[in-house]
Amino acid sequence: MRKLLALSLAGAMVLSLAACGGSGNGGTTAAATTAAAADTAAETTAAPETTAAEAEADKAEEAQPAADSDMAYIKDKGTLVVGITEFEPMDYQDESGEWVGFDADMAKAFAESLGVEAEFIVIDWDNKVLELEGKTIDCVWNGMTLTDEVTSAMECSNAYCNNAQVVIVPADVADQYQDKESLADLSFAVEAGSAGEGQAEELGLTYTAVTAQADALMEVAAGTSDAAIIDSLMAAAMVGEGTGYADLTYTIGLNEEKYGVGFRKGSDLAAALNDFFKTSYADGSMTACAEEYGVQAALIEQ
Repeated sequence: MRKLLALSLAGAMVLSLAACGGSGNGGTTAAATTAAAADTAAETTAAPETTAAEAEADKAEEAQPAADSDMAYIKDKGTLVVGITEFEPMDYQDESGEWVGFDADMAKAFAESLGVEAEFIVIDWDNKVLELEGKTIDCVWNGMTLTDEVTSAMECSNAYCNNAQVVIVPADVADQYQDKESLADLSFAVEAGSAGEGQAEELGLTYTAVTAQADALMEVAAGTSDAAIIDSLMAAAMVGEGTGYADLTYTIGLNEEKYGVGFRKGSDLAAALNDFFKTSYADGSMTACAEEYGVQAALIEQ
């Protein structure tokens, strides 16, 4: 009985409210429609502002490198750490101890374009991939040949210089070593993990692996090795008349190869460097740098 009474009272209240709200011509419906239309208009007016703000936020977010990117990493610490060996004319120290050379100067310019400083660390060339992965360096920029092994282990830039591996011997016996067949009985010095070591293995030559190409030249000059295999660009700068190794010369070229810069696998810095290469080649600064160190003939158009 109480339930029936409650339901009756509720029904009466609904009818009463309906009567108070209307004037007999649908006033309640018209008011609600007007209010709804006003709300819709307000939302429509505000929507473009919200969309524009969100678009700006999205754009700003896209402009920033991902938190786990190499770009973000080096910008956060303020340095691009470059792994090198002493390799004139690409990376070597001047009289004041500063690292200079075609690669060193280009690395400094690239770092500056990113708003950071270049820092150079001499590495064991045979451990360059481990150095990258361990983040003791951020890139390998030292006349590095783009071999299959290198490109599979690193994120590499486009090629920027042509090169070859050449045979170094004492100048007074150079006429005896003018083809690959004549090299069979010689003992060679080569840089460990280098393209020169790769050529020695490929040709089945007897060799000793040393720390750097400069050490390979010292071995030949000292007579502890009969010959060396080094990069042609280094040979042009360091061997022959007017150099520190005037009694040495280079004879035959063993291959053709190209130089590139290596970063950690998946690094976004490789694409950034490719863009930098294109810009600096187009504005002439890359060529000017190459001319300063005598490597302009080897430069590859970007």
